Amino acid sequence: MTLPRFAAALLAVSLAAGCGLESGGALPLSVGPGSIQPVPELEGVKITVGSKDFTEQVTLGYMIEFALAAAGAEVRDLTNIQGSNSTRDAQLNGQIDLTYEYTGTGWINYLGNEEPVPDPRAQFEAVRDADLAANDMVWTEPAPMNNTYALAMSKATAEQTGIKTLSDYAELVRTDPGAATTCVETEFNVRQDGFPGMAAKYEFDPGRAQRQILQTGIIYQATADANQCKFGEVFTTDGRIIALDLVLLTDDRAFFPKYNPALVMKKSFYDAHPQVVDVMAPISAKLTDEVMTELNRQVDVEGREPADVARDWLVAEGFVTEG
Repeated sequence: MTLPRFAAALLAVSLAAGCGLESGGALPLSVGPGSIQPVPELEGVKITVGSKDFTEQVTLGYMIEFALAAAGAEVRDLTNIQGSNSTRDAQLNGQIDLTYEYTGTGWINYLGNEEPVPDPRAQFEAVRDADLAANDMVWTEPAPMNNTYALAMSKATAEQTGIKTLSDYAELVRTDPGAATTCVETEFNVRQDGFPGMAAKYEFDPGRAQRQILQTGIIYQATADANQCKFGEVFTTDGRIIALDLVLLTDDRAFFPKYNPALVMKKSFYDAHPQVVDVMAPISAKLTDEVMTELNRQVDVEGREPADVARDWLVAEGFVTEG
């Protein structure tokens, strides 16, 4: 985001948080119908869309908003909520109606499971059934993209250390922890599907790993420079991986869960407005790793606005037209 709009977005979220996240902003851009045509049952229906506060989530949130606006709904924007738990609480409390959530996050963080389900389809079905039974939350068909965690390094670090896998990394932590300085963000540092769980799976003492806590966006450049961070936590669909020529370590013990995004809503909302599933299904189906990586790159590398990127992609795919 450019600084003025980013600051305004942060202010809007802060104000919304102060009043229980019950308010939202208007859409920043207008759209018209494309292949998504007005749906009579959604005409004038007030729908609040939320997202977490990182690039991919904000972009996905705008996709929902533009699609439903083209279908005739009265959409309110509550993207850019800080953190997974805050976004989840806002949805459970009815302050947002729709969001894209990741199957791995639902299974591990929200439902409290310690072991991921390796098969992506089985992972989706498990979280879908469990969240409906426990919390009356409906998960729709997930997108094919998988934005999972990974550790990355620069090509120079890869050549110097010979490391290719997380097992190699674990051995480096055990034998030469000073050479394994690792930068992570706050949530990954404590999540069971993050660093602590990874250390348990790969059998190394997390206390021996020299970690620095940085903001997500800073980690990529710091890892590429290889001075502050020899290794860094990344999201696998982040466009900066390609832009900065980072190398991903292979998760050879298949620790990290599958994180396929799916549209999630309360059952009461789904029962009242099942048409939103039909509107969003063809969009989700086109969200591959390659597509999302490119859209993320446009925001994080080129500096474009997430709303512009989301709308332009929907227009290019014929889902909506510029309003």
